Amino acid sequence: MDASGGLAAGQVVGLPATELAARVRAGELTAVEVVGAHLAHLDAVEARIGAFRVVRREAALAEAAAVDAAPGRASMPLAGVPIAVKDNVPVAGETCTDGSPACPTRVETADHPVVARLRAAGAVVVGISRAPELCLYATTDGPGTVTRNPWDTARSPAGSSGGSAAAVAAGAVPIAVGNDGMGSLRLPAAACGLLTLKPGRGVVPTLELDWSGMVENGVLTTTVADLAVALAVLTGQEPVPPPAPGRPLRVAVSTRSPLPGVRADGPTRAAVDTVAAALTAAGHTVVRRDPPITPGAAAGALTRWMAGAADDAAHLGIDLADLQPRSRTHARIGRAVRAAGLVRPATAERFRERMTAFFADVDVLLSPVTTGPPLPARPWHERGFVANVVANARWAPWTAAWNLAGLPALVLPAGTRADGLPVAVQLAGPAGAETRLLWTAGELERQQPWRRHAPVFDPLQPALAAPA
Repeated sequence: MDASGGLAAGQVVGLPATELAARVRAGELTAVEVVGAHLAHLDAVEARIGAFRVVRREAALAEAAAVDAAPGRASMPLAGVPIAVKDNVPVAGETCTDGSPACPTRVETADHPVVARLRAAGAVVVGISRAPELCLYATTDGPGTVTRNPWDTARSPAGSSGGSAAAVAAGAVPIAVGNDGMGSLRLPAAACGLLTLKPGRGVVPTLELDWSGMVENGVLTTTVADLAVALAVLTGQEPVPPPAPGRPLRVAVSTRSPLPGVRADGPTRAAVDTVAAALTAAGHTVVRRDPPITPGAAAGALTRWMAGAADDAAHLGIDLADLQPRSRTHARIGRAVRAAGLVRPATAERFRERMTAFFADVDVLLSPVTTGPPLPARPWHERGFVANVVANARWAPWTAAWNLAGLPALVLPAGTRADGLPVAVQLAGPAGAETRLLWTAGELERQQPWRRHAPVFDPLQPALAAPA
């Protein structure tokens, strides 16, 4: 407590979103106090992580004041909660660049539905978070800027929702909006020690251009409760705790990489084994079984990724000649792929059917997310297309299948490596399994609590907040 008996700013920043909202609803805090404290913390850490393209300081405080004055504040599930929004999700009054300096400047006139729903729930947009050009890559950087991982600023927070993940891991916001077309939520969550859930197809409003059905919107958080509430808001439902399944789960475990010749490192395999042991100890049945991820499915995801670059550039009015060299090659290949008719809906549907059959007698699949620690934080946009694609594929082979299948997949922290970097695992399930995955993650959170923020940036431990 401070001298006046209230909460000090350092005790506000770092609290889970659910706790902040509860205090605002009860009148113990104002939304202006909460947002102001987070803006101050953002100012203290942003120079070291580069998470934001835009900080909406005055607009955010005005929005917070509107929450405080709202007659329905007492029923807002995210009352006064500061959030960041990825730079490919429209926010009214702001520009949306899809991470590309070549994007024509235009101010958005309306919120995307996910932003509108979060604002209606009381959330306050404090900034627009950075993304790589056209949100194509597993690192977040661009001309003049490299976004850095708060756990180790020599590492990337991954991508493409890297700015959102860095903001949450550093405590600048408790929730950040992102999206996932090949792992773009789950890879930053894994790199930054966070939670996320890529919803299944049709669960949350997606983007206008969705890489032929692969992109889903979602959020990054530090607790399962925050993730569950935010997902309920995004789906337009009343937030309630995820219901227990009513029986032990049957969990398949697979560490086989979908990419031949690539495998998870020792700490990653150990994390999967630790989580499998925790599920067994909780009474669930754990079996070893590999999902049927075929070369054809991998090719189906790859063609959509390539075509997505061309589609996004055309939609945004970007001349391919103005793109970064890696993105230009990516989009040109995408044009050829689209022209050749290689993006085939039947490929995704056949794969979805195979994965649905896999879950006929399995409730959840446990797997790695990445092969090892995050990629280095460097100007990857200055390197060529091949270097970027190879680095991305070798580091992150476990995520894209769930985008092609349109099935839900959740990532959660599962310990730390010897060097202190977080390690994560992925839980995937059949269509409609979002609440099952949330419940399972909640059980693991109770059994094996994780550190919620990067140590050097942890707002709840000011003594650690020395320069990285």
